[in-house]
Amino acid sequence: MDKTFKLLVHGGAGTILASAMTPKLEQDYRDGLKAALQMGYSILENGGSSLLAVEAAVISLEDNPLFNAGKGAVFTHEKKHELDASIMDGKTLKAGAVAGVTNIKNPVNLALKVLIDSDYVMLTGEGAEQFAAKHGVKQVESSYYFTDFRYQQLLQIIDSDKTQLDHNVEVPVVLENNKKYGTVGAVALDMEGNLAAATSTGGLTNKRFGRVGDSPIIGAGTYANNLTCAISATGQGETFIRNVVAYDISCLMAYKGLSLQDACKEVIGKIHFQDPECGGVIGLDAKGNHCFEFNTPGMYRGFVEEKGIFETRIFK
Repeated sequence: MDKTFKLLVHGGAGTILASAMTPKLEQDYRDGLKAALQMGYSILENGGSSLLAVEAAVISLEDNPLFNAGKGAVFTHEKKHELDASIMDGKTLKAGAVAGVTNIKNPVNLALKVLIDSDYVMLTGEGAEQFAAKHGVKQVESSYYFTDFRYQQLLQIIDSDKTQLDHNVEVPVVLENNKKYGTVGAVALDMEGNLAAATSTGGLTNKRFGRVGDSPIIGAGTYANNLTCAISATGQGETFIRNVVAYDISCLMAYKGLSLQDACKEVIGKIHFQDPECGGVIGLDAKGNHCFEFNTPGMYRGFVEEKGIFETRIFK
């Protein structure tokens, strides 16, 4: 059996500058990324599937209040939380996604239940929560998601029509040039040669009208196909949806024969002209080649392969 396996994670991209980050905060982010990598690695090194590995890694990030997903989700205009997530199996092309859920502890776990236990791909809102209750997915009170710094972010702009991308928790004032795309994700290759991808988010601060971004959209924020690659995106959701970013990368590999690196570079380069500093992707192919491609000053990211050496990075 080929023992090659690998896992990548991300915790969002954006205006992430060393000059604006304390040493402790930087270490906290690195520790959070490493913890997620360790969760997924423990599954892969024991011969587990890439699908379960990306779920475990994303659950770890959802449970960490530093990241805008799960516990650390931002507030909507109505002072609530609406969470989105998706997951895809590169072997079968089966996928599961949920959008606008309000009481699910780990949305990526519910997305996996949709993949495994239903004939659907995406469930939304109350229907998704009914499905969660039927299938034993852990639900929580809305107070579970409350963090004061996210609440303060909302209060700064709640009287305006603006939405705000997630941003550095140490910055006391919302600034247009201090934006972070708050999404978490993972891609993995297991010992059987199967790829998988998962993405989860709390969305935008002060969002209204049930807005949904790219994270739960298969082909936009998440995609996996054993013949090409596994992709998880983080960025301005509307831009990634319009350009079907994750699937576009896969298509360039399938139809033009581009390498993973070249395909990621071409797609992010293309959307850069539409929306500079709009975010980025993590990618992995079936040979274990990986890619971090983004047009922002930083991206919370990391990877681990079969040798068990963990690497985390933040800045460009």
